[in-house]
Amino acid sequence: MGGGFDPISVQPADLLFGTRSIVGSLVGSSIENEDNLAFARDQGIRSMNEVMPLAEAPKAYERMKSGRARFRVVLDTTA
Repeated sequence: MGGGFDPISVQPADLLFGTRSIVGSLVGSSIENEDNLAFARDQGIRSMNEVMPLAEAPKAYERMKSGRARFRVVLDTTA
């Protein structure tokens, strides 16, 4: 497993019959994410993006993976 996390053991029956569940998030729950997005919208907070045409998707991916992207890389499907 990547990320330095230890593996866990899960019995399928526990998941199927509702006695256990597995959830996770790196940045909070879905409700917290919705609250954060609403706050950003209400305060006029916008993300900083590097926009590239869809035709340059491989180049955009490489830019992101190499760490050279300064901001979020967004593909423009209309360009």
